[in-house]
Order: sequence, then C-alpha cells, then structure tokens
Amino acid sequence: MAAVFTLCIAAGAKGKRQRAVARKVDTRVYLQHADLLSYDVYGSHPDAQFLKGKVSFMHKGMRLTCDSAYFYEATNSFEAYGHVRMQQGDTLTLTGDQGHYDGNDEMAHVWCEPGGSVTLTHRGSKLYCDTLDFDRMYGIADAYGAAGIKLTSKGDVLTADWGRHFIDTHHSEFFYNVILTNDKGLRIETDTLYYYDRQSLAHITGPSTITQKGSTVNTTDSYYNTATERSELFGRSTIRNGEREITADSLYHSDKTGMNEGYGNVVYDDLKNKNRLIGEYCQYNDNTGEGFATRKAVAMDYSQQDTLWIHGDTIRIHTIDIGTDSVQREVYCYNHVRAYRRDLQAVCDSLVFHSKDSCITLYRDPVVWAQGNQLLGEKMIVYMNDSTVRYAEVLGQALSVQQMRDTIHYNQVSSRDMRAYFVEGKLSETWAVSSVKSVYYLEDDADSTIIGLNYMETDTMKMYLTPEKKLYKIWVHAPEATMYPLTQTPPEKHFLPTYVWFDYMRPVSKDDIFVWRPKKQGTELKEQKRREPPRRSERLNK
Repeated sequence: MAAVFTLCIAAGAKGKRQRAVARKVDTRVYLQHADLLSYDVYGSHPDAQFLKGKVSFMHKGMRLTCDSAYFYEATNSFEAYGHVRMQQGDTLTLTGDQGHYDGNDEMAHVWCEPGGSVTLTHRGSKLYCDTLDFDRMYGIADAYGAAGIKLTSKGDVLTADWGRHFIDTHHSEFFYNVILTNDKGLRIETDTLYYYDRQSLAHITGPSTITQKGSTVNTTDSYYNTATERSELFGRSTIRNGEREITADSLYHSDKTGMNEGYGNVVYDDLKNKNRLIGEYCQYNDNTGEGFATRKAVAMDYSQQDTLWIHGDTIRIHTIDIGTDSVQREVYCYNHVRAYRRDLQAVCDSLVFHSKDSCITLYRDPVVWAQGNQLLGEKMIVYMNDSTVRYAEVLGQALSVQQMRDTIHYNQVSSRDMRAYFVEGKLSETWAVSSVKSVYYLEDDADSTIIGLNYMETDTMKMYLTPEKKLYKIWVHAPEATMYPLTQTPPEKHFLPTYVWFDYMRPVSKDDIFVWRPKKQGTELKEQKRREPPRRSERLNK
C-alpha cells in the first residue's frame, strides 16, 4: 500500500514538471524565410548569418520583416536593413529603414534614413519620428530625432521634441515645445503633455496656453478633452474670451456651450465695462451672458475713480441682447446685501441693478448713506449717472436724516414717500409727499452755531440745499409749524417718532461688507397694510 502511494506521488510530481515545461515561453528568435542565406567567417560579421530577400523573423508573437539582415543566432538578435517592419497582431505595427532587435531583452531600435520616417501605428494612433526604441517587455516606445516627433489620433495632431508611448495603457508623454492642434481650431502650447488616446484626453502641466474659438486659457495644470471640448483647469488658471476674463483655483470650461464654472477665489472680469464678479463659487456662460456667484460673492464696479463693492449671499447676472451694441445687463443680489463706496453705502435684504437706465432697486428695509445723509424706507430706487447718485426715490415709511456738523443734532424728514436729487453726488433737493413731518435746526450765518429748531407738519414739502448742505429755500403746502429757540425746545421735539440713526449698520470699508449687522430689535419697519378700493359688488350693496 505504501509503495502504491509513493508511486502516485512520484507520478504527480512528474506531471507537474511536464506541465511547467509546457507552459515555459520560447524566447528564441526564429528565422522563417530568406531568399539567400550565407556565412562569411572572415568578413565584418563573422558570427552572423547574412540574409537577403524577403527576410522574415518570428519572436513571441511578433513578425519582423526586412530586405536584408545579419542574424546572430548565438545572442538571439539581428540587424535589419531596408523596409523594416514589425507586426504584433492586428493592433501594432512599427516601420523604419533600419533596425536592431534583441530577443533576450525584447528591445527594438529602429531608425530612418534622412528624409524618411519611423512610424509606430497602435490602433487608431500613429507616431512619427527619426528614431524609436521599443521595449516590448514593458510596452514602452521612446521616440526622438532632430526633426522632433509627431502623433496623430482621432483628428488630433501632437508635435514635440521627444516623447514616449505606452502600449498597455494607450497613452503618450510629450516633452519640450509640445503643440497639440486639431481641425476644430484647438491649439495647445506647453512643455509637458500627457495624451490618452482612448479618451482623447490631454493632461497639460507647466506654463501652458490653450486657444480655441476666440478664448485663450493660461494654465499650469489642466485636462482638455478634444472630443467633448471640455477642459478642467487647476493651479490658478485664467480663461479670456474677448474682453471677458475669469480666474479661479479650479475652473471647468466647455468650448461647445461656453459654460465656465469656477471654485476657489473666483474672479470674473468684464474688462470693457469695468465691472467684476467675485466669489468662492461662480458660473458664467460666454454664449448667453448668464452668471452666478455665491460664498462671499461680490459685484464690483471700477469704471470710475472710486470702486463700488456690493456683497450678498448670492449674486446673479442676466444679459439681454448679448453680442450686440444694445447689450443690457441685470444684476440680482439677494439676502444680506451690503454695499460700499467712499461716498455711498447701503444695506438691504435684496437688490436689483438694470444697466439700461443705471437703476438700482433696494428691497425690504433698505438704508442708504450718502456722506452725512441717511435715507430709509420700505423700498428704494436709485438712479446713477457715471457711477454717482443722480436721483433716489423712497417708497413707504420714508425717513431722511442729516447729521449736523456737531454730530449730536440731526435734521429729519418723515413722510409716506420721498425723492432726493443729487448734483455731483451731493444732495441738492428733497421732496416729501404725504403725512410730512420735519425737524430742522437753524444755524447762525456768522459762525454756523445752532440757534433754534423748526418743527413742521404738512402734506408736501420741497427743500433745496447748497453744496455745503445748508438749506436756502423751502416750499410747503398748508404747513403747521412751530419755531423753538434751541434752549427752549421741548426734549421730545428733537426727534421724530420714526427717527432712527443706523450708523452701527453702515459699512465702513470694502472688507466690512462681509459682516452682517441687522437692525436692533424694535427698530425694524412695521408692516403697514395698504388701503384697497372696495370691490364693485361692495359699492353696489351700499
């Protein structure tokens, strides 16, 4: 029984050895055909067989042909001359004028005569060069030459000083003076580029420029898909399209749709109109003019000497008649809106700007400061002229407050609605309409000291001021007024019932626009129900 068991083990071990031998790959280079074979033991190649005429070799699945060759059977290698061709299956072909092949290392070295070209065809890609080293073991082809190299793939054409192609992963690496072009007008210039044949994807590293369809991209790290015309840009890249420019830490751009999507300190510049959109996340479509910004979003206007900064939780841009001479823009800024310019500040819940008439509309408890003047109400409409305030209208629970030079007294006007006119950014005329109440301090012309207070109630009032903020004319309709010497003014007459000075909310710098300070509890505008005309059926029943 023990002998039978030992015999079985021996037979099994012998079978494994036989199978291992059968699985061993034959590494020898085989000569398949030649019209002429000869030896010359006293010639320049004493160890070689000289082959001529339709020479064909086979090595590990690759067929190698040429016009003539020196075959070194002892070293498992050969030198090939004339119409050198290496064919591996139906996916890879290498051609050249001369070559050397080492079967032990599976290395091929192929070159061409002056004016010729070495060509490596791998599936849908073709690589052209003067000299090529092909490592079959690792599937790597190194291409170089005095004239540089060129690769064509699915309509893309790449040129460089030298490069490397990887058979297994279907991608290539190009170095120095790299240029990628195609019939869609794309041009990429860089020093290092990785190209993935299957996806038509180019990975660009180092200072690079991408141009297509009127847009120019400056980047140091990006991916560009030549099939979908979509790019992914990193390392603080910039896209410029005409007079529009967008910069971000990370950018995603589509040449087909014109969509730009940016992350991280995004800056969109309209260089023609001199305005800017900033945010941690932004979108802008070059074709439609639609834009969106959030996360520390800021809209800037720097067309004048002083820059206007507007912040909100979200900012949207809508463009009308884009690409025409009558192009118009609408900017929507909403939730926690704060604006700052040296001569103008504002706070509100939401804001809309129309470029057609340079009109800014502020909604929900807006407050506007122009130097020492404060305007507030339920809704405010401001018209600009060359980025300075030209006209402002306050609708609903309007209040105008002017801080005096001594900073402790305030001229005040309250009414249902109010209008304010400005000349060169300075308040020159105010109109108050319906339920008007006013507190106005009189000053001595000699030394500008306050000598009295005028309290007035009327239906309509117009006030005209000098550039020095002094009242020089007033028009009222059927007023009820009382003049008090300053020392005899009742304390309750110094302030109107609706008086509030919101100086603590006022933005004091461009950085302060990000700090939201709401109105103190109890100082918000009270909702007022508007009187509605009775319906027709109600009038008939009376």
